[in-house]
Amino acid sequence: MKAKKKSQIRKKYSIGIDEVGRGPLAGPVVVAAVAIPREFRIWNLESGKLKDSKKLSPKKREKWFKYVKNHPRILYTAARVTPKVIDRINITNAANLAATRALKKLNSRFYILNSKILLDGGLHLQKNSDSRFQIPNSKTIVKGDEKYNCIKLASIVAKVTRDRYMSKICHKKFPKYGFNIHKGYGTKTHILALKKHGFSPLHRLTFIKKYATLS
Repeated sequence: MKAKKKSQIRKKYSIGIDEVGRGPLAGPVVVAAVAIPREFRIWNLESGKLKDSKKLSPKKREKWFKYVKNHPRILYTAARVTPKVIDRINITNAANLAATRALKKLNSRFYILNSKILLDGGLHLQKNSDSRFQIPNSKTIVKGDEKYNCIKLASIVAKVTRDRYMSKICHKKFPKYGFNIHKGYGTKTHILALKKHGFSPLHRLTFIKKYATLS
């Protein structure tokens, strides 16, 4: 995360929020918030046309993530919610919680009160009990990751952040499941590993009932 003094950031931004990891059998759900200046033109010849993360190759996503990380005018944060919490409050509430946390982290570093906040369809900000953080007006956009550049960038940041976490941290802790390959999604290889080894602390118990014995 790029370090900038909060007092330095006073421009109006468009903030896109998107999630990755709603469907996997294991691992967290990750939400990213990306802020770009209004009327900002995104230009990145190396990475080609900007698209939702699902429509980009892993190499293209990494190049776009590098663009976001290194661009002085783009701000971003990411937040994740663990499998244990997903099991307790369900995946929809967990994704919304992660979205709220990502925006709160952004607000803790930069001024966002005058910003336009756009969430990809299915995501909503939770009411916050912290009086120091008042959630600005926000709008949930159906297929927002196909329409708004700030949401497209958020989808890329969330995807790269989660994939790296699953490959580097989760796979290192539990190599027998192959998290570096399938990132926790319900592939044939993953399901076979579940049936052979049972579940790990990274698995969402409410998601794997038909694949592994939970007793």
